[in-house]
Amino acid sequence: MSYLELANEKLNKLRDRKDIVILALESSCDETACAIMRGKELLSNVVASQIEIHRRFGGVVPEIASRNHTLAVENVVKEALVKANMTLSDIEVIGVTYGAGLLGALLVGVSYAKSLAYSLGIPLIAVNHIKGHIAANYIACPNLKPPYICLIASGGHTAICKVQDYNQIEIIGTTVDDACGEAFDKVARCLGLPYPGGVEIEKLALAGECNIDMPIPFKGEDHFNFSYSGLKTAVINYIHNKEQKDEEFNKADVAASFQNRAIGMLVDNTIRATLKNGYKTIVIAGGVGANKLLRAKMSEEGEKNNINVIYPPLNLCTDNAAMIASETRILVESGVSCSDIDLDGSASVRIFD
Repeated sequence: MSYLELANEKLNKLRDRKDIVILALESSCDETACAIMRGKELLSNVVASQIEIHRRFGGVVPEIASRNHTLAVENVVKEALVKANMTLSDIEVIGVTYGAGLLGALLVGVSYAKSLAYSLGIPLIAVNHIKGHIAANYIACPNLKPPYICLIASGGHTAICKVQDYNQIEIIGTTVDDACGEAFDKVARCLGLPYPGGVEIEKLALAGECNIDMPIPFKGEDHFNFSYSGLKTAVINYIHNKEQKDEEFNKADVAASFQNRAIGMLVDNTIRATLKNGYKTIVIAGGVGANKLLRAKMSEEGEKNNINVIYPPLNLCTDNAAMIASETRILVESGVSCSDIDLDGSASVRIFD
């Protein structure tokens, strides 16, 4: 019997159980992560971050990220097992991020997961990174059930989705150019702030005022799409014009004005989409979900419109393996087939495949 036949046979026996033990791996960018879940209970969640390594370069260097994943992956797995008080023999399913992300980084996690699943003779489940971000909310709020509106906001994706069922997701609005997190990073770099830019702009904005006029993309148009390229360019042009004229300007005011407009677009479109579709719940997914202004504004508007707003805890907003374990559980319960040992990483995947 081949590995795939054996793994699918085991997977079929697990589907109806609510206490399956899952080990998940995430290595799509600059965090090497491993988590272990039993059913809906998160037993361990270990993340080895490379932020300090990449900060000197102003952003993630793919080759360096891949090498550091290789160094870290075995250690995070061992630590996750210790924290969960388990051994590899207790693991019943392995989930792994296969895309989207940096290809070399993804291949580290995928290769390790394949070898582990094959050696243990247990099912391997390929997980879409973005669906993992959504699934983080099922850890934060175990009673959460579709339908709801989800705002996905990260360095690589910005979209609004109707989540009609766990695996029935429709995009109803998306960015036509830059992602929100990407715009934060680019503006931060122009302001001379270190990587990662989103956190640094949020800190700087606390000392500033929203007193600089910023463009409003798609003003008055009846759709839920985003555009961050023009907003980013407006900030860069403002800074360059001031510098060329040798005029002083307040960086904190620039940060506050940019952040207010960038976050305002997310909130406005998401609230409008929720009301238009008659939904009562908004779920936030992705790294930008850690932004305090986003949380405050979305909660305020949600309360005004009788909409429940749900966020993951801060440690589950950024890349982690707990969200991958959560999505693995959902996929197993929904009847997904096991991946074979020829599973490959993919730098670019559809938001929902």
